[in-house]
Amino acid sequence: MKITRIETCGLRGATPEGGWSYEIRPDDVVHTLVAVHTDDGRVGVGSAFTTQHLVDAALELLQVHLLGRDPREVQALTELQHQASFWMGRGGALTQATSAVDIALWDVAGQALGQPIGTLLGGPYRKSVRPYASTLMDEPAKLADELSRLAASGFTAFKIGWGPFGRESATVDEAIVAAAREAVGPDALLAVDAGGSEAFFTGNLRWAIRTAHMLDAYGVAWFEEALPPDALEDFVTLRRSSPVPISGGEVLTRRQSFAPYIAAGAFDIVQPDTTKGGGLSESRRIGWAAEDAGMKLIPHGWNTAVGLAADLQLAAALPRTDLIEYKTGSAYIDELAVNTWHLVDGRLEIPTGGGLGVQLSREALAKYGTNPQFGLAR
Repeated sequence: MKITRIETCGLRGATPEGGWSYEIRPDDVVHTLVAVHTDDGRVGVGSAFTTQHLVDAALELLQVHLLGRDPREVQALTELQHQASFWMGRGGALTQATSAVDIALWDVAGQALGQPIGTLLGGPYRKSVRPYASTLMDEPAKLADELSRLAASGFTAFKIGWGPFGRESATVDEAIVAAAREAVGPDALLAVDAGGSEAFFTGNLRWAIRTAHMLDAYGVAWFEEALPPDALEDFVTLRRSSPVPISGGEVLTRRQSFAPYIAAGAFDIVQPDTTKGGGLSESRRIGWAAEDAGMKLIPHGWNTAVGLAADLQLAAALPRTDLIEYKTGSAYIDELAVNTWHLVDGRLEIPTGGGLGVQLSREALAKYGTNPQFGLAR
């Protein structure tokens, strides 16, 4: 089996709000699908959390290492892409494109071997996983209404993030958390994400320590991105001082970027994004390193149905990854897969078909894709 071509497809028209270098609009392309085609007709798909232009540019450099190669040699091909990009700026757009290619390669390998990716990665440790509904913060009453709706739809775990939190006052921060806890009830998992990777985030160590104690009073499961991503020493101090677990790492790429944070004990929970940190191959290695250090991996997943499917397979392969992020209200998750996601007792089943175990909707690709023929043999 050989790789014959690689194609991309940006998603636009229903892009949800979220952290970026500017205020995202619905027609902005910040999620890009990648398809790896083979000479026997199999097609694997992956997803990158970046623009199509950057993925296309990266693939101009990377595909020379992929075309004509056996797609089942996933780890070797992914590491080759990392090693070959030293001089071209690994860690940025090249790594993000590699992430999507890696997921697509695992998808092809799983299809060829008739096994789900989670099994090929070494699992399964579980057959289903608990998703947490992830939504942006709003003023307390609106946020409470949204969380109540999500709870009624079957979610038992929730994360609220960004918005005014840490940007206005301690009074506003607590009002938001109090409203969220009341809306989801005392037994639901509730996590809080400050969004410290936003440009010029003003939250500092003193604010984060004080806020962590406030969050503890509301039974918050973890405090995410409480500080800017580069504040390694402050994260270490915060984790030692905080009564609630500290998480982060969604903007870090490659296992080498996570290594100093894990070695220093900066996090209780590491959160690589499989669609930009290096793919499933890299997330697995980060997860192993975290577990050896007494931490756990819960993937960041503000992405697509393909990214969600990849995170489900990752959760099957890591013993402590018992939660995944589910971006609520996104057409790129809810409509992109033929079989929509169904909660059963607050959990999602991990697909057991070959590869990712998902089929993309041609209707959704025609509606949201920049490449309506994406993934089709031709």
